[in-house]
Amino acid sequence: MSQIPKPGLPVRGSQSGKPIMALFDLLGRSWALGVIWQLSDVGTQGGLTFRALQERCEGVSPTVLNKRLKELSACNVVERGAAGYQLSETGQALFDLLQPFGSWSEVWAAGLSAGLSEDGK
Repeated sequence: MSQIPKPGLPVRGSQSGKPIMALFDLLGRSWALGVIWQLSDVGTQGGLTFRALQERCEGVSPTVLNKRLKELSACNVVERGAAGYQLSETGQALFDLLQPFGSWSEVWAAGLSAGLSEDGK
């Protein structure tokens, strides 16, 4: 079982314990960014139930989703509210930093598509 990444401790790909490396370890885990992205969309709805979040995450397995929610909760990115899972204040601040990557990726994808020939090369 992999450990929850914590600043100050060795993480995947780094023995330094630097906070940025712990963050990259956390965000690099399967479905971590997907969960954050889906919960950012909740807004004033007050959270998503486990099942609703699983549906939004394109049917991620319950085991993976449960593990990711535990890790993200332990790292204060996700919290459980009265209506379900939601981003914590820390999680919302993280999403605010990540959101520009979404816009950038759209421009990047369009540029890649424009550069591809009809056979995909």
